[in-house]
Amino acid sequence: MDAVTTTITYHGISTYEVAGPNGRVVFDPFFDGNPAAVITADDLPTPDVIVASHAAHDHMGDAARLALRTGAPVVCGTDTAALLHDDGVPDSQIRKTTWGIRVQVGDLIIRPVPCAHWSQASTKDGQVISGVPMAFVVEFEADVRVYHFGDSAITTEMGLIGTLHQPTVGLLGCSQPWSLVAPGAGTVVTGEMSPEEAGYAAELLGVRYAVATHYESPDDPAVQEFLLAVPKHDSTGSRVPLALSAGQQLVIDAEGYQVRDR
Repeated sequence: MDAVTTTITYHGISTYEVAGPNGRVVFDPFFDGNPAAVITADDLPTPDVIVASHAAHDHMGDAARLALRTGAPVVCGTDTAALLHDDGVPDSQIRKTTWGIRVQVGDLIIRPVPCAHWSQASTKDGQVISGVPMAFVVEFEADVRVYHFGDSAITTEMGLIGTLHQPTVGLLGCSQPWSLVAPGAGTVVTGEMSPEEAGYAAELLGVRYAVATHYESPDDPAVQEFLLAVPKHDSTGSRVPLALSAGQQLVIDAEGYQVRDR
């Protein structure tokens, strides 16, 4: 591995701060109202870019706040951009994109890839808008490419993403932030991917590190099921399943990896 060091900090639900030689990215910033977060958006250093996968509050709730405080550009879809504009983020600070349209910010290339989900929100004037949800692959150094699932269900396209982009780290949803699930008919029993599906998604993507995502605590039974499902589907015999607590960091360097507190 031609690695220096890439540090992946988990902030709960699907919020990650990833810093490597190519730059610093905050994925899906959600702190205010995040039951797992141990810091606020104001505690983050200025990122090179903010990436928002879709317009759900638990994925972009603090994107505008972080963008306005730091001046960092935001890469997102059209509906997310409309919400950011509603909150005062200037158009010059927003780069709208969709699957396949890559965006370069400094030395970072943001690769939007298919995400089997939905993205819908309401603007301040009451207009209901929708857009295209995205997952992302970003290279932070020569052999550290991070896939953020963006709330995707499992899909065969993950195999193509693995072949074309060769992510080494997969941030894979395997549960739900249960305290945030809206009331309604019936009972929600899984997240966008079940633990078993998320374990198989790691195989489709071919990642070296399969990191559980989209939960409030690693003690969640679904997260524990994911940790067992990853090796079950691992054809390489070397895939590493991980589940971080909010505030913990996965550090990847030439020697391998370690998990440490922030």
